[in-house]
Amino acid sequence: MLLKGRGALNNHNRVYDIVLLPGDGIGPEVIKEAVKVLKATGNRFDIGFNLIEAPVGGTAIEETGSPLPAETIELCKKHKNILFGAVGASKWDDLPSEKRPERAILGLRRELNLYANIRPIYLFPSIIEYSPLKSEILKTGIDIIIIRELTGDIYFGEPRFRKITENGCRAIDTAVYNDYEIERIAITAFNIARKRKKKVTSVDKANVLETSRLWRETVNKVSKDYNDVVLEHQYVDNCAMQLILNPAQFDVILTGNMFGDILSDEASVLAGSIGFIPSASLGGEEALYEPIHGSAPDIAGQKKANPIASILSVGMMFKYSFNMPEADKLIKNSVNSVLEEDFNTSDSSCGNCKIVDTETMGDLIVEKIKKM
Repeated sequence: MLLKGRGALNNHNRVYDIVLLPGDGIGPEVIKEAVKVLKATGNRFDIGFNLIEAPVGGTAIEETGSPLPAETIELCKKHKNILFGAVGASKWDDLPSEKRPERAILGLRRELNLYANIRPIYLFPSIIEYSPLKSEILKTGIDIIIIRELTGDIYFGEPRFRKITENGCRAIDTAVYNDYEIERIAITAFNIARKRKKKVTSVDKANVLETSRLWRETVNKVSKDYNDVVLEHQYVDNCAMQLILNPAQFDVILTGNMFGDILSDEASVLAGSIGFIPSASLGGEEALYEPIHGSAPDIAGQKKANPIASILSVGMMFKYSFNMPEADKLIKNSVNSVLEEDFNTSDSSCGNCKIVDTETMGDLIVEKIKKM
């Protein structure tokens, strides 16, 4: 397996280790630009980085036969902070499900206990016309944080299997939650809400599902320790509708794994493009940061990919892992400044904007970081 150390910048006051998992498709392209921004921001705050690159996904399959080699897991556990690109392409679609590149993501969540996914849905004022919603709905802007539980629910529950019956093939997936899993993700959501508008909307299907009834009971219990935060509940189908009709009503959305998967992708469209949406997956000591877009193999290697989501994921790393919200703010302001000048990549629906390639977009943002 190829492991690359890029060398620490030891002349800085602080040096952090970061594991880079570029992966497949456009993953290496957007990670390259994210690293540019990481270093430029670090220079502004006198911080250095030791970057260690390891294979994951299809790249790892080609090198080792596994989408998530044991050596990659150990590096992540040792160095704690991970910057992830994307995995998957059609060339690996015929592999057994446990061997496909996408299994690397579930494996990392399980092995590192990354139970809390934080996904900000923010519409930059300069690209409001990219959103499919009407301007009157967007007049107050969109600034939502979706907190998704990441290691429970139907994606990890057992039993799961297929079997042949006298009536044909039967498949079973099991939704499972323990109260402690719900409690810890609820605490995450309430603590984040305390630093924002002090409102949590918990999303479930408590009128139908037993797991959702436990979810609602547990969230209500946790809320008693946060009297300064308003708690409301919505059924998932209503929440999906309200995100389109009136997204401004939301501040922090708290929900389970499957509902969060669906709602966060729906909400990402409100911001104009999934190419603008970063995410953080947090657990105990480890933290993984990644853009929410996929590997986009159809444009890989063509320098068309928008690196902004990966770059904003670096901002989240500064905020949550290094406790430097001011660095996160610098990156966001630099991105917005570039967008205000009407630059974008060709994979964005930007009308008459100035089209630049992936590398140029990264360079433009770096220049803003240096000057702000």
